[in-house]
Amino acid sequence: MTNPEVAILMLCIFILLVLLGFPIAFTLIAMGVAFGYYAYYQSGAESIADLLNNNIFYLLNQNTYSVMENDTLVAIPLFLFMGYVVERASIVDRLFYSLRMAARNLPGSMAVAALITCAVFSTASGIVGAVVTLMGLLAFPAMANANYNRQFASGVICAGGTLGILIPPSIMLIVYAAVAALSPLRLYAAAVFPGLLLASLYIAYVIIRVKINPSLAPRPRDEEVPPASLIFKSLLVSFVPLTVLIMLVLGSILGGLATPAEAAAMGALGSLVLAAAYRTLNWLKLRESVFLTAKATAMVCWLFVGSWTFASVFSYLGGHDVIEHWVLGLNLEPWQFLVMVQAIIFILGWPLEWSEILIIFVPIFLPMLDSFGVNPYFFAMLVALNLQTSFLTPPMAMSAYYLKGVLKNRIELVEIFKGILPYLAIVIFAMFLMYQFPGIALWFPDYLFGAYIP
Repeated sequence: MTNPEVAILMLCIFILLVLLGFPIAFTLIAMGVAFGYYAYYQSGAESIADLLNNNIFYLLNQNTYSVMENDTLVAIPLFLFMGYVVERASIVDRLFYSLRMAARNLPGSMAVAALITCAVFSTASGIVGAVVTLMGLLAFPAMANANYNRQFASGVICAGGTLGILIPPSIMLIVYAAVAALSPLRLYAAAVFPGLLLASLYIAYVIIRVKINPSLAPRPRDEEVPPASLIFKSLLVSFVPLTVLIMLVLGSILGGLATPAEAAAMGALGSLVLAAAYRTLNWLKLRESVFLTAKATAMVCWLFVGSWTFASVFSYLGGHDVIEHWVLGLNLEPWQFLVMVQAIIFILGWPLEWSEILIIFVPIFLPMLDSFGVNPYFFAMLVALNLQTSFLTPPMAMSAYYLKGVLKNRIELVEIFKGILPYLAIVIFAMFLMYQFPGIALWFPDYLFGAYIP
């Protein structure tokens, strides 16, 4: 039953319910079933059995089965487990300390070390909440004790913690590959340089800002710095093993030696070996890692089931068609289309997280890419950069709430919001650079796999 007005009403009610704080995954399922029952309803029912004989229940069942058998999504619990083991095994503590000492001569050395630690840990985790929470417990007290400006320090941790949804092997890119039916290998390759670009821009901003205003981040006292030989040894012990593990995982994917799921399994095993080598692995930490992995995986799976059911009903009612016809009717140039879409995604990032935006709203625009001659992998990287803002945009900046949750009364939420605002501008600047120089996203995948052919 095509009824675009009902589809738009369905979308508006969903956004309202999310803003009211209802659980997103189950709200999607409830909305999909309720409106789907209306969409697939057939008159003439004579019994309860006839009333329950509605195609929405078959659709919900099929979507659940499709999620559970999706080979691409198998990588998600394995990457999550890898990240939780690295987090629980105190590997990040060693890494931050080593980088902090190695960067001691740079302006804002602790902030630079925190950003590099976030970038490395993010690639091993991909869980923004875990990265921001751990670095809030680890890096913020160290910076506060060194008399760093609290607002400045909070911005560093919140911005650095979001890098995991962009830098491969990213869980977000696995989800995008499943949603857009794109190659996860090409997506990973396309994300390498944009991820490095954004991390480098963050580090450059910190150094320049501290150069201009040294009071934000005082230099470490000489007595706090250990001998160079000890620093070198510490780097070899902490930074090199974790980096090698991540490079092996990513390299096996990009080199075509393993699928993302196989590489994730290797990474999970490698994290266990690394934790055992550091003698920080015990039964309690292993049990916590398994429990948190199962919990996060269940959330992702139900989010997929709900999103695909919601999107299927929305499309069946004609929602996708009416939006597509409206956009195409504007007779936009390709750059105008890209700006409009990215602006919509940016605004959606205020009330919603990346998963809802990616699974529900991005598919609305994907069929239009051919009409505007936009490379889908280039578009994916613009979206991936833009989704960083969903964690950094007040008033619903989730990274700020993660940090506030662990710091409690040590900092006000307004201070955190002020600290992350410059990084929003940096993300937008990175998107502008990538639009001007598409090779930032497209050169590496074209080099590895050949030019993309639609």
